[in-house]
Amino acid sequence: MSTREAPSRHRVDASVIALWVSGFCSITASLTAVTALGKQVYDITGRTLDLGLIGLAEFAPAFFLVLVSGAVADRYDRRRVATLAGLGAAACGFGLAWYASTDPTAVAPIFLLVIAFGTSRAFVNPAARALPADVVPPDRYPWLVARSSFVMQSGFVAGPVIGGSLYAVDPVAPYVAMGALSLGSAIAISFVRLHDSAVRRERSNERMTARQTIGDALSGLQFIRTQPVLLGAISLDLFAVLFGGAVALLPAIAEDRLHVGSVGYGWLRAAVGIGSAVVTLVLIRRPVTRRVGRVLLASIAVFGAFTVLLGVTTNYVVAFVAIAALSGADAVSVFIRATLLPLVTPAQLRGRVMAVEMVFIGASNELGAFESGVAGELFGAPAAVVLGGVATILVGVLWWLVFPALRDVDRFPRVAE
Repeated sequence: MSTREAPSRHRVDASVIALWVSGFCSITASLTAVTALGKQVYDITGRTLDLGLIGLAEFAPAFFLVLVSGAVADRYDRRRVATLAGLGAAACGFGLAWYASTDPTAVAPIFLLVIAFGTSRAFVNPAARALPADVVPPDRYPWLVARSSFVMQSGFVAGPVIGGSLYAVDPVAPYVAMGALSLGSAIAISFVRLHDSAVRRERSNERMTARQTIGDALSGLQFIRTQPVLLGAISLDLFAVLFGGAVALLPAIAEDRLHVGSVGYGWLRAAVGIGSAVVTLVLIRRPVTRRVGRVLLASIAVFGAFTVLLGVTTNYVVAFVAIAALSGADAVSVFIRATLLPLVTPAQLRGRVMAVEMVFIGASNELGAFESGVAGELFGAPAAVVLGGVATILVGVLWWLVFPALRDVDRFPRVAE
């Protein structure tokens, strides 16, 4: 892969397309897998706790590898890192397909393969998350974020529909799709080209010694601690979605409360992407440019309110709308954080900061799924969802009071180089 930047804007646009194709394939593969895994594990054991354990298995590698994965993303070519890790994710998909073909009755091998998949994602995510700021000039970065968010949300629609529909046909099929999509993502990202400043920084990073890399591994954490806006935004996602992880319980809700099968469950999962995609389209036309901090915190409260609605309803249509609405609120939060964090982080630290952020995101999603699974086992899925929504609203109120620097952010800052 050449590190030469294309001199024309047309070549940069080609790189953006490659970035979008890779991102779409990656998120679609992940959501296809998550949808099929939730259904298959619940079919085998019938326990909501196991739904939570899937999330824990996927989160653990990102947590334990955070210092290594971030340093790797900052020292080495981020495209190569994402490509190699994507090939690992593809191997996990094909491994899950083989195991599903054996008509399994045990879930332990599934969890081991999910851990391997989580390890691949631990390296893909910080590299891929830091890469967009290397592809376009700083003045085009907010433009890229909005459109990249829509591409990602399209994957949130496609993945669950593919996973649920293919699982209804054959439990092997969604994992084959997962492997093929992961392979496509790895190939596409190899066609991305970097702009001049990213090329210079990459060459400088390649001259770093291993001792320097190890010594700098903690610098992402140290930088976040000194930046109230960064700390507030990242920790907000952790605690808000940690308690609001209702999506992890959808297999149980669909089966026991709404009484729908694999296809209906797949569309419930797809409502996550539908709501997010609609809101992201609005953000492309009318992006958030003022009162950024207040809009972020308000979106968390809306997310919590519709999570409560999901927990109390027994109507499929209302549940679908609630999921779409809470996901739309989350899309606003994602857009703001995805734009804000790279802009306030120096380029040479982005990989490490993004690695830390991905641990927090993983904690909020996968570890949140584990929390929801435990709560569902103790109190039942509906009560767990309601309690999680209430806790999310309280988190939004608390962060409004504790992080005034985040609350008072008015406009996005200029990119930090």
